[in-house]
Amino acid sequence: MRPTIADKRQTFRDLHDTSCFVIPNPWDAGSAAILQDAGFKALASSSAGFAWSHARPDYNMARDELLAHLAALVDATDIPVNADFENGFADDPDGVAVNVTLAIETGIARLSVDDSSWVEGDPVYDFDLSVARVAAARNAIDDSGANVFLTARSEGFFAGKPDFDDMLARIKAYANVGADCLYAPGLREED
Repeated sequence: MRPTIADKRQTFRDLHDTSCFVIPNPWDAGSAAILQDAGFKALASSSAGFAWSHARPDYNMARDELLAHLAALVDATDIPVNADFENGFADDPDGVAVNVTLAIETGIARLSVDDSSWVEGDPVYDFDLSVARVAAARNAIDDSGANVFLTARSEGFFAGKPDFDDMLARIKAYANVGADCLYAPGLREED
């Protein structure tokens, strides 16, 4: 008997509570099934991998294309799927909340929202807006009643605006508004 979406979501939380695990990135439903068969306990979508599989650069897939992709990954496997949900496909918190609700409906177990605006010269959303966007994602998850894990990403180092103090303030604020997991990619130097 296949696990339910609720089972997958609880499994994902249990993995975080009880162990360290590797979470690979399938690019499509076929690679997701192969990775499951290889013994991985969870999967994470890749916005870059999905875009590249369509001969497009990262951050160039439409929201509905990504939602269909996430649903296909969830349907193809019996293990939890994390959604790389880019910047929530909206600038404003209300738009993020609407889109997070749609992502939850795909059956994902975890969702990440980043603070990248990808606007030239200002690649990261303003601090207060970024926090409000994460809070909106948390509220959408809570309002849905789904047990979806929320990761908030501070993208400054990745997006070309490296500022360690700003990144640290952001992830602390994201934790305070309900992010379950914090991620700050792009730190390349130990000091």
